[in-house]
Amino acid sequence: MNINKPPIWIRKLYWSLHWSMSSKSKSLYLTFDDGPTPDVTQWVLDELDKFNAKATFFCIGRNVERHPEIYKEIIERGHALGNHTYSHLKGWRTKNQEYINDIDLAAQLIDSKLFRPPYGKIGRQQIKDVKLAGYKLFMWDVLSEDYNNKITEKQCLNNVLDNTQKGSIIVFHDSLKGSKNLYATLHSVLKTFTEQDFVFRKLK
Repeated sequence: MNINKPPIWIRKLYWSLHWSMSSKSKSLYLTFDDGPTPDVTQWVLDELDKFNAKATFFCIGRNVERHPEIYKEIIERGHALGNHTYSHLKGWRTKNQEYINDIDLAAQLIDSKLFRPPYGKIGRQQIKDVKLAGYKLFMWDVLSEDYNNKITEKQCLNNVLDNTQKGSIIVFHDSLKGSKNLYATLHSVLKTFTEQDFVFRKLK
């Protein structure tokens, strides 16, 4: 199974989640999970500016609490925000009410009704509860795997270049764990697709 591009049967099974965006234009949707992180997030913001690209940052509440100035900078630079829970909880291992409470805690810091479950792991009842709270749930159809230090920088880049198509939602991480591969690949991703007349847009 190609983990970098979720198979059709998984997307059909969880059809109510947003895996990609319907787009007649050449639009792509970069997303960054797990920040804000000092230096890493600012570097991402600078790279995006070079290509006039917009993105969506799915922030962890406790990181927003620690680095409110970076959170504010994301907004000031015109990007979208999303809730990624307060504590980066794995839905499959968390009781439903505890999961919702953690999202609510993050919501006190993150002004957004976009949500992405950490690790992409969320139970059916949790999906229902999150939707009842008014959130739009976003997954992805391209995973860079930047967090995986067992792959090379070239493999990380190819994970994106080989699987991206019109309307793709692409996952990177503005975290320390993902920074090595992120630093090595993001510029090339932005340059390659910009030269192909794609436009990077934020989710909404």
